[in-house]
Amino acid sequence: MIIAVPDLISTSYFPAIAAVKLGLFEKEGLDVRLERISPVNRCMEALRDGSIQFAAASAHAVPSAFPEWKGAKLLAALSQNMYWFLVLRKDLQAGKGDITAVKGLRIGAAPWVDVGLKKLLADAGIDEERDGVKIGPVPGAFLGDNMNFGVAAAKALEAGLIDGFWANGMGAEVAVRSGAGDIVIDARRGDGPPQAKGYTFSALATSDAFIREHPEAAAAAVRALVKTHQRLKADPGLAPQATRDIFPPEQTALIEELIARDLPFYSPDISRQTLDNLNDFQTAMGLVTAPVAYEDAVATQYSRLWQ
Repeated sequence: MIIAVPDLISTSYFPAIAAVKLGLFEKEGLDVRLERISPVNRCMEALRDGSIQFAAASAHAVPSAFPEWKGAKLLAALSQNMYWFLVLRKDLQAGKGDITAVKGLRIGAAPWVDVGLKKLLADAGIDEERDGVKIGPVPGAFLGDNMNFGVAAAKALEAGLIDGFWANGMGAEVAVRSGAGDIVIDARRGDGPPQAKGYTFSALATSDAFIREHPEAAAAAVRALVKTHQRLKADPGLAPQATRDIFPPEQTALIEELIARDLPFYSPDISRQTLDNLNDFQTAMGLVTAPVAYEDAVATQYSRLWQ
């Protein structure tokens, strides 16, 4: 079996990476291999086409390959709340939480990730066209099998190719430690419009066909993820073991601290309020034409395993 993530050298989908590398899937009787497929819509397309069995990705990206959520379900959350950061050039001296600092800037963001930033700006009263905000791809971010978006964005910022980026915690940390950027918005922790933290979240998804044909394997995947959360909470020092042969030394040196920082958000639960927030975001951005019912988006038969 294959579990795919859209960004590998990242904190965004780390519980799924750790579940593979720390052997938690194996202990549940599943032979699971990790694969990077970018951007996130391609990850969902692979899930739809059956070339992978699980996608660890952004919940709001499911409709990119499963229109109106027909044919896929979320098994559990990898973590809670929207997990991307707005990082701007350090020389701009933008204050923490000052979203107006994006005016007139070039901001790098990945496909389907960019909608989170676009909605955040709109909710903050910033008009992309009027205020001269240019949101687009990061040069070279999807070139090569080993390219990962957040780290690529941090390098592009340092090289002066962009004025800022909207990406994961690893990319943000690399930019801050290099002296190239400052974190301006961390929506997960309350920066920006209050509703922004609930736009989306990272989740483990699979197809309805897989659940129908392999219900016990789907249950085993949920158990593996829950146990991974428990192990990381008990000992964040396990995080570097999970990055062995994946992360370069620079990012391996950061991962324990970053995972320890994110542990308060490590919960597999998907509440009805969480889905309501996701629905508000998806409908506002035209990703779906109508809100999806909780039972149509979440594999509720496995919810008891979240505890």
